[in-house]
Amino acid sequence: MSSDASTAAVLEKILAELGELKTRNQVLESKLDHLQGATVLSSPIIQGQTFFPSGRRESTGLHPIAGHSPAHTSDGLLLSASPPFQPSGMSFSSLSVGGPKPATLAPTAEEHPLNDGNPAAPHLPPTSTNTPTTKSPILAGQAGGAVPVQIPLGGSSSGSAGYRSGLTAISSHSAESSSNMLSTSAGSTSSVTAGTGSVPTTSTLGGKYSSRIILASHPGQTGIRPLPLRWGGGSQDPRERGPVVASRHPNSIRVRNAVGAYGGSYAIYRALSIAMGQLDPNHRPDYTNTEPPFEILPNPSWFDPTKIVSIDPWGHLAPELFKKHLDEGIDVRPSIAMTRAHIKMPEIDAAVKAGKLPIDGKIVVRSERLPGMSADEDPGCEINVSKAAVEPVWYLPGVAQRLGVTEAGLRRALFEETGGSVPELLTRHDINVFLPPISGLTAYIFGNPKFMSDESKEVTVRVHDECNGSDVFGSDICTCRPYLLFGLIEAIKTAQRGGSGVVIYFRKEGRALGEVIKYLVYNARKRGTDSASMYFKRTENIAGVKDMRFQALMPDILHWLGIKRIDNMISMSDMKHDAIVNSGIPIVRRYEIPEELIPTDSRVEIDAKIQAGYFSASKNVTEADLTHTIGRGWEDVEH
Repeated sequence: MSSDASTAAVLEKILAELGELKTRNQVLESKLDHLQGATVLSSPIIQGQTFFPSGRRESTGLHPIAGHSPAHTSDGLLLSASPPFQPSGMSFSSLSVGGPKPATLAPTAEEHPLNDGNPAAPHLPPTSTNTPTTKSPILAGQAGGAVPVQIPLGGSSSGSAGYRSGLTAISSHSAESSSNMLSTSAGSTSSVTAGTGSVPTTSTLGGKYSSRIILASHPGQTGIRPLPLRWGGGSQDPRERGPVVASRHPNSIRVRNAVGAYGGSYAIYRALSIAMGQLDPNHRPDYTNTEPPFEILPNPSWFDPTKIVSIDPWGHLAPELFKKHLDEGIDVRPSIAMTRAHIKMPEIDAAVKAGKLPIDGKIVVRSERLPGMSADEDPGCEINVSKAAVEPVWYLPGVAQRLGVTEAGLRRALFEETGGSVPELLTRHDINVFLPPISGLTAYIFGNPKFMSDESKEVTVRVHDECNGSDVFGSDICTCRPYLLFGLIEAIKTAQRGGSGVVIYFRKEGRALGEVIKYLVYNARKRGTDSASMYFKRTENIAGVKDMRFQALMPDILHWLGIKRIDNMISMSDMKHDAIVNSGIPIVRRYEIPEELIPTDSRVEIDAKIQAGYFSASKNVTEADLTHTIGRGWEDVEH
């Protein structure tokens, strides 16, 4: 009898534990069912699998699940994320989420992450409704589920209250609930496991960062209240349009209205300098005396959300226009900087010596004699130029429309092809502005900058895409540097005639495929027969596409500069021509590169491009002609 009683006691204990586990699982599911505005993505690697138990609501797109909200806990927020891969048949309930007892949902006023422990502090209202609209990006596709990862809203405080790390510190956390959080103390690492994957946290870098890591935020989340940003807008007052704020700075993360990072590709170097202890992540720039030395006057394109979608037209005036926000500690940064300079290039010296370019003392000036130069040596000349460096700021609805794609598809592709590094492209459908991790452009302006927008003045333009090998080092496999210099000299001549010359230099190395792809293509060309008939095919074989510059966004800089008509277009590209004309800027004359400027080994490139549609008034190239245009091999460069 005693043995039977003992067995019954053990079975009763097992049943009790199973019941407790079931209850915990139901609580976790209940939290998910209260997600509001959560973003659920379908995953291409788990097509057809459903991770919610029977009866749970599902979403197949980027729109919020109606009636759901992010679940606030006393020590964080449950945010949804794309489900990691897991074996077929594994149910959602089997996901491992650390911690014993789930925390209660609504935090008290004292615990509220944005109230600083003040019970009387008001809760900020949500910034969007739960109902999906036509503006909310929707991805049609297979069903998928959301795997919850508990993300806190704050961290330990350091410095003044205004500069608390994260979304303002949550002062107290129970040992029980904190084990559920994606968090770590300074100098340690930990992870929260979901399915088959884990997310390790990183060091706080000696207190520079919060011990709580915020992976993503959602519209409607308590405390998240983006500053208004009316792209284009109707008002002539840029202050009504609002600043672009992309910073995760403690004073900015709650109000930011753009995703991505300032500085384009250079954001990575900023991260390195912070990791090495050379830069304080909370450093505030001193913008004294950094204002533009010349004016680019506002024009109607600045207020048209369809004319400028890839740069911020007010980016050069941000420190001045939005000083109020800067004074409040919000990290507003300029995305455009303007300056004046001299440029000196040997081809321009040669043009002056050949009598093709006069020294006028205003635009073309004589260079000063350098120490050590002989008395009979000509110091050459220099060119006065006004310059504007422009970083990309993308208005996603406008970019999608310009490219002829859906905004949802654009967001998904950007998220996937940047390694998932910007999850808020998907979770923040209420934010329409993205700062992509790419380089921008530089505008070189010759003559009075005001003449660019004066329709009574002659305007010459060269739009040039970066080619480091030729532009800087003089490679003769393409026409890039000679065409660039031809454009520069023609722009200078126009300025000397009383007009305006503009050269736009885009950072789109190797047709935006990159220099590695470009060199691989060179190898394929030189190891075979370098025929013009195979010029584009070699690139397509390696890259899958022959060109990724997508010139549809290029005209934005011309509209920002106020250019209404181009009298002389120094370009043969049909893609650039069509993009500019289709944007509303007429082109009067087009100029091809002179024959005497075409390097020996670049005939393959130029003939292939003419046959593909590039402008040429002097040459007609047929497909049959391309087979006779052959580049040189490597024999003469073997050592």
